[in-house]
Amino acid sequence: MHREKIGVLLMAYGSPDSLNDVEAYFTEIRRGQKPKPEEVEELGERYKRIGGRSPLLEITKLQAMALEASLRLQGVDCRVYVGMKHWYPFIDDAVKSMLDDGIRRVVAVVLAPHYSKTSIGGYKEALITAKSKFKETLSISFVENWGDNSLFLRAWVEKIEAALTGFQSSVKDLFVVFTAHSLPQSVTEPDDPYPTQLQESCRRVAEMANLSRWTFAYQSAGLRKGKWLGPDILERLRELAGFGDHNVLIVPIGFVSDHLEILYDIDVECQDFAKANGINLVRTEMLNTSPTFIAALTATVKEHLERDFPGARTKNGIG
Repeated sequence: MHREKIGVLLMAYGSPDSLNDVEAYFTEIRRGQKPKPEEVEELGERYKRIGGRSPLLEITKLQAMALEASLRLQGVDCRVYVGMKHWYPFIDDAVKSMLDDGIRRVVAVVLAPHYSKTSIGGYKEALITAKSKFKETLSISFVENWGDNSLFLRAWVEKIEAALTGFQSSVKDLFVVFTAHSLPQSVTEPDDPYPTQLQESCRRVAEMANLSRWTFAYQSAGLRKGKWLGPDILERLRELAGFGDHNVLIVPIGFVSDHLEILYDIDVECQDFAKANGINLVRTEMLNTSPTFIAALTATVKEHLERDFPGARTKNGIG
């Protein structure tokens, strides 16, 4: 039987390659509108505080390599590609590479586990636009959310358990704060599933990890005017300090990699706030290339292959 290689596209937000690229990156995010010099300076300072650049692209490439190896071990004849929404390699570049390689069927996964029309919907639109630029046909199975995947939840339990073993205080004195990226309230109302999906993931992880004292907060709100989903993580930390909870573990359940929103927003901004308010703040490691996390991605891809491309999943063409 004819062997048809499957493409898997991993998509992430993107980040500038160096400090010299910050203005161009900011302009790309704002759809061609140049930011003010002070805005460029502020963002550049954040990148300086984490070493000058984000490791997002390198980590995403490692995730792609690990996922491809995992899928191949399970008989899926595939190649995994990386496409960024706002920087190189752009989603357009990944689509071109897939078509050049003869790929005609692809499972597309955004490396953000919970669905919102604003966030995940934006990636879907970007992929459809990229596809329309080429004459070749490309069939796409788009994964809209995978935050309920049991292996994804287990991967976070493992990170929590590892963090707890190194915590100096008693676990019973610890308060766990799950976090995810905030979004403008105006685009998440009234029926966007994002907040509900996040709460359900947190509840299940807390249950699996036997956490009795936990809460949730949003982080990394942008510059867009208007109200953003809250409470903000700094508000939550201030509240916990006021209640006498001075041992806090942050679990960034809405993210999967080390990048600016983790390395600056939590490791710098939240830590600065914690030190100023007498809080012993610890963060879990990110999932990155955790074997359990890669297994979660593998299961998600296989589920969509079996649903949308039956018969094309394995090397011998048997679904």
